[in-house]
Amino acid sequence: MFIDVHNHVIPDAVLRLVERDPDFGCSTEGGLWQSPYHVPFPVVPSFHDPAEKISDLSERGLWGAVVSPAPVLFVYDLPPEQAGTFCATTNEGLAEFCGHAPDRLHWLANLPMQDPGRAAEMYHQAVAAGAVGAAIGTSIAGRRLDDIGFEAFWAAANAIGRPVLVHPAFNCSHPALGEWYLQNVIGNPLETTIVVERLICAGVFDRHPRVRLVLMHGGGFLPYQTGRLVHARTVRPELADTPADAWAYFDRLFFDTITHDELALRFLIDRVGLDHVVLGTDLPFDMAMPTPAATLKEALDDDELRAIAVRNPRTLFGLD
Repeated sequence: MFIDVHNHVIPDAVLRLVERDPDFGCSTEGGLWQSPYHVPFPVVPSFHDPAEKISDLSERGLWGAVVSPAPVLFVYDLPPEQAGTFCATTNEGLAEFCGHAPDRLHWLANLPMQDPGRAAEMYHQAVAAGAVGAAIGTSIAGRRLDDIGFEAFWAAANAIGRPVLVHPAFNCSHPALGEWYLQNVIGNPLETTIVVERLICAGVFDRHPRVRLVLMHGGGFLPYQTGRLVHARTVRPELADTPADAWAYFDRLFFDTITHDELALRFLIDRVGLDHVVLGTDLPFDMAMPTPAATLKEALDDDELRAIAVRNPRTLFGLD
């Protein structure tokens, strides 16, 4: 019963909302989702139809999923009141979506992170309504999550104690990534690396010891390059007040399997530990693992496969 922890939904309620109110800055004209911070993509049925989602999971050898709002639903550039309405609609839609198959589908809350106090309050409400965690972006329309202004959110996440999935978002500003879809190919892994190393350096994990993060795309460059941060701490005065060993925080981090390379996945498992790797696909986007069950069966032995695809997701999100 494999469980996918990186699987996206755009609820019907959100589709109806953006269709009737252009002030949200999104469009679904011609069956394509269009918004300022993502290339257009088709709104395929498995984004919004629970039966289609279950069918798609089954066809790919998966039992269930912890679904999260597609990152285009991180409306961090909207005024807080408007964003609160959008996120509340998203969460209600996600709860309804998962209610069609509650044994197989679970959901992560969308939060108006541009207003951390409101986000904290909404996170508590979402958990009470059945959310098993939250999904947030790596950048809050340019603001970084280590900013002291986000303390109210991190305090709530610490108190709630459920995993926070961190997905690359609002990462279109690097001048060298404009061509060849490099904003995604390089920019997404880079965003994940930036957000975690900044959270470590700023002491966010020290202040909030129950915070656990789920990282996308194999954790970006973190598993390969954290040693560089550790070394820099020993020689650079800019890092004098930061933690001495960044590796010490990896017990709070969980990494999905999207490396698109078997050797890279093997390195990830060896570097961060089998218990910290979870099955993730990025479905139904085109950058997803198209055959997740078959791909992982080729790369892993039976014990590893059961851990990554069954035990770890269920334990991490409290699905038992």
